Formats: sequence, structure tokens, C-alpha cells
Amino acid sequence: MMTEARRPRTITRADLSEAVYNKVGLSRTESAGLVEMFIDEVSDTIARGETVKLSSFGSFVVRSKGERIGRNPKTGVEVPITPRRVLTFKPSNILRARVMGAPAPAASDED
Repeated sequence: MMTEARRPRTITRADLSEAVYNKVGLSRTESAGLVEMFIDEVSDTIARGETVKLSSFGSFVVRSKGERIGRNPKTGVEVPITPRRVLTFKPSNILRARVMGAPAPAASDED
């Protein structure tokens, strides 16, 4: 008999605020404010095109992609794809090891 795959849980801002409330001891209002300030700061920095690097977690990097020719897979017609900025996330080696269930490597300045 096969076991059902468990659906991954989505963590919300409210969940993060509750975690701060439980672990740090700030009031619920202060915890929610702290989470909002953190998200706003990260969002604003990324919107300016700067990289956000969180040690032992990963980096959010904005990349610029040039114009290129794409192809409609259904019709085969070539269409131009306009230049744009895209957001990428590169997990640190420590986070990658945690996800894979392996022992985490020693922290370094590169993560």
C-alpha cells in the first residue's frame, strides 16, 4: 500500500509574525510590524536592482535578460521576446544541504 504524498505547507506573513511572537517575545503587533519592515526592505532593495544576500540562506539576484527570438511551441511561429529583468534565487550551500537532508557544511563568507 502506497502512502499519500503530503502537500507542502505554505508559510504566510501571519505565520512568520506568529513565529517572531513566540520566539522573540515581542507583542503580536510588534512582531507583525517587524516582519513587514523586513519584507519591505528586501522588496525595495530588489526593486532597485540590488542583490539581497542572507547568510546561510541564499541570495536574491536581479538579472537583465536581453531581447531574443522565441518560438510559439504550438504553431512554430517566431516571436520577439522583449528585454526584461528577472529575479533569481540562489540557495546557500547550508540551505541546500538542509533541504537534501545532508549535514550542513561549515558556514563561510561565500554562502
